[in-house]
Amino acid sequence: MLSIMNTTEMATRLVALCRQGDFASAQRELYSSDPVSLEPAGGAGPREVRGLAALAEKEKMFGRTFEVHGCNVSDPLVADAFFSCTMTVDVTERKSGARFPLNELCVYEVRDGKIVKEQFFFTPQG
Repeated sequence: MLSIMNTTEMATRLVALCRQGDFASAQRELYSSDPVSLEPAGGAGPREVRGLAALAEKEKMFGRTFEVHGCNVSDPLVADAFFSCTMTVDVTERKSGARFPLNELCVYEVRDGKIVKEQFFFTPQG
């Protein structure tokens, strides 16, 4: 019988995969079949996406927009069915050639052993 990961286990696993830069595996392994992803208004991508296919496309769009040089992820903070971490991604925007850090607060909601919602908080570049 498969055991369902609790929120702390989910948070630890997500942080480990993100520290490896393996965001695609994190989505496939840890997310529900119909997750919601929210970004702040004014960001480069869509404000809201739903579903694994849309999240995978969002990840591909990020890769087309930015070259990633590295990623630092904090240890997670867990409260009930939620966890958060900070991420600082060192990127170069492909279009302009500008290199800068993307700093964000990431908040996740877990239900039935899967991530059902992610929300990112940052100040959009521009």
